[in-house]
Amino acid sequence: MSAYTTNELMAAAIAREIEDGDLIFVGVGTAGRAFTLAVGLPVVASRIAQASHAPDASIYWGNLLTPDLSRMPEAWLQDAFTTWPCAAQLQETSQKIDMLGKARFDISFESAAQVDRYGNLNITRLDRPDGSLKTRLVGCLAQPEHLAFVRKPIIVMDLDPRRFVPDVDYVTSFGYRRGGTRREQYALPGPGPQRVVTDKAVFDFAGEDNVMRVRSLHPGVTLDEVTAAMGFAPAVAPDLAETPPPAAETVELVRTVIDPDKKLLRV
Repeated sequence: MSAYTTNELMAAAIAREIEDGDLIFVGVGTAGRAFTLAVGLPVVASRIAQASHAPDASIYWGNLLTPDLSRMPEAWLQDAFTTWPCAAQLQETSQKIDMLGKARFDISFESAAQVDRYGNLNITRLDRPDGSLKTRLVGCLAQPEHLAFVRKPIIVMDLDPRRFVPDVDYVTSFGYRRGGTRREQYALPGPGPQRVVTDKAVFDFAGEDNVMRVRSLHPGVTLDEVTAAMGFAPAVAPDLAETPPPAAETVELVRTVIDPDKKLLRV
């Protein structure tokens, strides 16, 4: 048995960003790796945080407010969610949007078809080189509100030069800058994306001009490997570090209690 997997390393890195008392928004995923990135890793990370340093952190997932993460459903299907113990089941999507607009969420998790050097996200469309529509994607959902109002949006994606691009084809969610327009000019109340957790490194936007910046490299990964998997050259933190590996007890918790059947960390 390996000491830890990349998924377990990513979950532990995300968990360290969660503070006690945080209300966390977890969105929906489709299947395969997309589900792991959008749902599995955030839920596992939230439970790791609850079990260690943030016992009063809670999540909003689907229509459930503060589901009991110590009692995971037997199947990640809608039927199972109706009986999952939780603080409340919100019936209207408008309630979720209202909570986002009132900045009630401390953390949200984002995944996208494209992210660019300034943290803009695209889940709306992919274009051909001439700017014509190539592929219509899922659409905005509530992602614009996440980057507009949430205190600490965290982007969770695998590095890929087709996904990490100099400029997104379409801005679904505004990061820090698009062309000559900066975030401050839109008077967005949230601070913008704070972290990007990937399969090779962790990034932030804390450097000059808010360009995506390598904050830490995962054990065994080189900076050249990271930049080769991106469509632009990121900034590099002057104190570039190694991403701390998950503790042995954290790995044990994930494998025996949180996700023993790999329903969350599927691939």
